[in-house]
Amino acid sequence: MRAASLILPMATQLAQTRALDSTPAIPDRLYFKIGDVARIVDLETYVLRFWESQFPQLHPNKSGTGQRLYRRRDVELVLEIKRLVYAEGYTLAGARHALEQVHRPPAPQAGPQRDPQPTLQMDSQPRLPLMTTASTQRLESVAASISHIRAELLEIAGLLGAPAAHQPRRRTRMTALPAPAASLFPS
Repeated sequence: MRAASLILPMATQLAQTRALDSTPAIPDRLYFKIGDVARIVDLETYVLRFWESQFPQLHPNKSGTGQRLYRRRDVELVLEIKRLVYAEGYTLAGARHALEQVHRPPAPQAGPQRDPQPTLQMDSQPRLPLMTTASTQRLESVAASISHIRAELLEIAGLLGAPAAHQPRRRTRMTALPAPAASLFPS
């Protein structure tokens, strides 16, 4: 009985982890409404609105009517936040800190300064100055961003190149007005 009670929670946890690990396909569109994003990432809309207040990196555009318009990078960021919070077990503050570390630009250095104590390498093999996994991942992300930007530009060019639908203008009818009367109150 004890072994069966251990297997069931582990199987449930494994199923939840697999469900979180599979990233959903994001349609190739320029903008997504909040309901579309909620369906893609399988979250409620109020969670997305709350995360906007908790993560400064997440700031979708708003239309003239106040409708939130998410770009693809916003949807990818929401998926990353969801992975950190639900799969990795981060708190919202921890996930915010982790995202800040990832997206923070490197601090500018004023000249060739070296650390007084060199850091010890934890790997048993020395790293070669060739392509590391971090640099290949960075190149892959840059290539993915460029291809996404290219697709968006092609979509914009298609919209601009499409012939505009010309609707005929309605002509106003000209009617003859009666001649003005000499007085306002005719008898």
